[in-house]
Amino acid sequence: MVDYSKQGFIDESAANKVVKSVCMGLTETTPGGFPDIKSEMPMTADLDAALPPGMSLCLGINPHTLNKRSLAKTEDMIKNNKCVVGMKIYAGYYHVDITDSMYNPVYNLAEKYDLTIVIHTGETFSERGLLKYSHPLCVDELAVNRPSLRIVACHMGVPWVFDACEVAVKNPNVYLDISGMLVGNTEFIYQMANTPLLLNRYKESLVFMQRYDKVLYGTDWPLVPMGAYIDFCKELVPAEFHKDVFYQNALNVYKLDGR
Repeated sequence: MVDYSKQGFIDESAANKVVKSVCMGLTETTPGGFPDIKSEMPMTADLDAALPPGMSLCLGINPHTLNKRSLAKTEDMIKNNKCVVGMKIYAGYYHVDITDSMYNPVYNLAEKYDLTIVIHTGETFSERGLLKYSHPLCVDELAVNRPSLRIVACHMGVPWVFDACEVAVKNPNVYLDISGMLVGNTEFIYQMANTPLLLNRYKESLVFMQRYDKVLYGTDWPLVPMGAYIDFCKELVPAEFHKDVFYQNALNVYKLDGR
């Protein structure tokens, strides 16, 4: 059973030699209520004031509470907290297209402060999500409209992994993370890792792309145990690219050097 606490994260990170991490801010005003249109923006980590060692933060964006006041608060957090390395758009969970003009002030902040924009892509954990907003092809238009914006498409767009890889290989400013491609306990993760039809589809999409410098390891903890998921991701990525995918690419994309 996952110990979903600050100490639980620290212990599991230490056991799996995780030295840096990026937490995605998400807030629920009622348990199980995400996507919660009442969540105050920016959404931050559900942790106490002191983040675990080596942890940086992407501020979560709620389009329903996005206004001048919340944008000013977001900018203040960016300016006053070196741990802020990006902002996350929960496409699909919130029923707003990522190219909608309401997000322009968020993208402007990202460009102003050289932050990464992280976008949920692919299936949604909530049945209240709408997949038309989270398909990875949506990222293509944003990348073209904002060529100076650094974008990470989360979860490699599962199940549309080939589409996500095409968007990333086409657009110089788009990267993929391989977090949350599976969700479950250790037994389930190893079961899927030994299911060739699934594993090979993911591997084939990465072979098609041939750009392991654009792939970032991630877990989506606590939805998966770190150890088993690391083993699963090692099966997806050729050994010669492990250092890049599991370490260097994240340093580059999130500007983590010195944090």
